[in-house]
Amino acid sequence: MIRQPALTGEDHKSHPQAARGSDRPSLRAAIIGFGISGRVFHAPLIQADDSYVLEAIVTSDPGRVKVARASYPHAQIIATPEQLFAKVDEGELALDVVVIGTPPLNHKQLAKAALERGLHVVVDKPFVPCSEDGEELIAAATDAGRCLTVFQNRRWDGDFLTLKQLIHDGKLGKVRTFESRFEWWMPDGFRNWRDIALLAEGGGILHDLGAHLIDQAIQLFGPVAEIYGETARYDDANKSDADQDAFLSLLHRSGTGSRLWMNGHAARLGPRFHVLGSQAAYTKWGLDGQEKALGEGMVPTDLEYGIEPPERWGKLGVPGSFRDEPTRRGDYPQFYAQLAHAVQTGSAPPVDPSDAVEVLRIIERARR
Repeated sequence: MIRQPALTGEDHKSHPQAARGSDRPSLRAAIIGFGISGRVFHAPLIQADDSYVLEAIVTSDPGRVKVARASYPHAQIIATPEQLFAKVDEGELALDVVVIGTPPLNHKQLAKAALERGLHVVVDKPFVPCSEDGEELIAAATDAGRCLTVFQNRRWDGDFLTLKQLIHDGKLGKVRTFESRFEWWMPDGFRNWRDIALLAEGGGILHDLGAHLIDQAIQLFGPVAEIYGETARYDDANKSDADQDAFLSLLHRSGTGSRLWMNGHAARLGPRFHVLGSQAAYTKWGLDGQEKALGEGMVPTDLEYGIEPPERWGKLGVPGSFRDEPTRRGDYPQFYAQLAHAVQTGSAPPVDPSDAVEVLRIIERARR
């Protein structure tokens, strides 16, 4: 676990916009990449949190530049990471946190560059292409005395929080099997880097979506003892070797079995969660709505943000006696709230990067 010194007056020059409701200075943030990751997730969450000021966005795509300027007029729009780091080196731009939302092939290089400049780093998932890269970054963060964390936002999905609470309260009894799915009907692909990235570059649906599903399974049921995996690729139109359909079976040391599906070519979707316990079952259909809401322009401070309507709630019970189980409010903003606390106090980050490395090891074992 990476811990870092709390900010002091010597390593944090005051910013004219102090965090409202706090005597701590705002954390000055830059986002590298303004695709789905930067535009839909990071920028809105940072903008909505009074602990931060969004100082810079790095993108060279003309359409994304236009959106970034319109949405965040006070942020500098910078074309390349090299130009961003040059501004930091020359004292033209003062930062505390860099968020890396590029394809995974670039994650290690950009994270190391930020850590070498004394900056705290958020890396989007998938963390890096391989576990060795992750271990190298953790060592670099330890040497720099800075916070390194991974954006595992699905830990704050409303349905996951609901299931976590049900298990904690013992309402399912001993969980025997846990089925979890991320499925879409996207026969033409994602239409971004995911369609062309090689396995060696961090490509493939197991690497991408598996980073969420495996992480959730470990958070619920602990370390994994045995692994079985299947992967498939359907599109021969390009030279990528990355999988487009994946299944993992995990046996946790706790005795629970996790069955995880990832598929972008599913013409009919299975349940998001199907959990069988010794006392009850919980089944939930449909994905958490926060990504869709953020993509449509809802801000995280909206009173309706993260709230799921009753018709989408899951079912809890046994045959002959099932009832609606209200979905807890989804809470992606918690990631950045916890990050601010970690940076300002030297406490643990919202996601330990060693967790992400363990997920990578499981993916590597499954592929072998």
